[in-house]
Amino acid sequence: MEAFVSTGSPPSAGERITLTIHDVGFGGEGIGRLQDFVVFVTGAIPGETIEAEVTEVKKQFARARLVRIITPSPDRAEPRCRHYGLCGGCQYQHVAYPRQLEIKTKQVRDLLVRIGKLPADRVKATLPCPEPYGYRNRIMVRSQWNKPEQRLNIGFLEADSRLVVDLEECVIAEPALNDQIRQLRLNPPPKGGIKVVLRIAPEGWIVGRDSFFQNNFFALPQLTETVREAARSSGSRFLIDTYCGVGFFALELSDLFERFIGVELDAMAIRSARQNAEIRGRTNGEFVQGRTEEKLAELIGQFPGAETTIILDPPRTGCTPSIIEALKAYRPRQVIYVSCHPATLARDLNTFCSDGVFDLRQIVPIDMFPQTQHVECVADIRLQT
Repeated sequence: MEAFVSTGSPPSAGERITLTIHDVGFGGEGIGRLQDFVVFVTGAIPGETIEAEVTEVKKQFARARLVRIITPSPDRAEPRCRHYGLCGGCQYQHVAYPRQLEIKTKQVRDLLVRIGKLPADRVKATLPCPEPYGYRNRIMVRSQWNKPEQRLNIGFLEADSRLVVDLEECVIAEPALNDQIRQLRLNPPPKGGIKVVLRIAPEGWIVGRDSFFQNNFFALPQLTETVREAARSSGSRFLIDTYCGVGFFALELSDLFERFIGVELDAMAIRSARQNAEIRGRTNGEFVQGRTEEKLAELIGQFPGAETTIILDPPRTGCTPSIIEALKAYRPRQVIYVSCHPATLARDLNTFCSDGVFDLRQIVPIDMFPQTQHVECVADIRLQT
């Protein structure tokens, strides 16, 4: 994706303009140029010619509202949700699913080149989700008092405000969660301003109420196999699983290693991880409670770097510089970096690979979040030999 630099004259707010869309921004907005001035248009697809009304003008770009599609893209699809465009949960329901995958692949490649300073060909094609709708197993529903209509709205935040869209179902949520939404509406919260987390427990796993687990059971096998294949190919004997949650990756991969250690800040998740290990009869490892940033030095002292794989699955903010520098000094055979935020992944890969200690073998994007702007990535980083 291009760096968005405008050199032309900006349009005026309220002006109607005609644009040809040539790219998609990371928030899902179509990108066009008006006399070389960048304009973002929600709901537009590359290849389309559209009419739009300018809603916001900044120094380097403008935003516009889609008014009319003059020449539609063959990739245009009919959104399944009647709240699409108002609700902020989805950005790509108007795009045919194969094209969504192509967009996400291109965006990860563009970020890797622009921020990571690494070759685009290291990024593989995005793996599709078997169920592009009805896949989410966890959602957060909010309540808000609708003063003009004197009633309680129950649903998700609007795309461009803090207002709650009142809805009875979510088309990307599993059917069982939609049943829970309907039950919630029959027994509503007593007032506005309340958040309710609805989730489906993963079969065979103990997960605390507030502990993390992947939100898509349908694409989870692809994520697991991608991480497993990367770990298997390394030939490492030991595994350190950072930000390990309830022990998912450590336990799914434990048969590949002589010993493993998982570390996680959430004490409830660590208790669950230990129970999950006991259920599976995994006795070749342990789980430690604490911050990865504080525990890493102690953990890497237990295994020789040349025979160790590190799994990094940090929050969206990515890794702290101290973690990356510690790993560069430790020199593990392999780092498998699992990320739900390609921009911070690209930033961290630049730090990992900038001075010849590590080399990026590949990135595999996995569509854990169809119809949305988000994509999960698995990066296989190897020690340079």
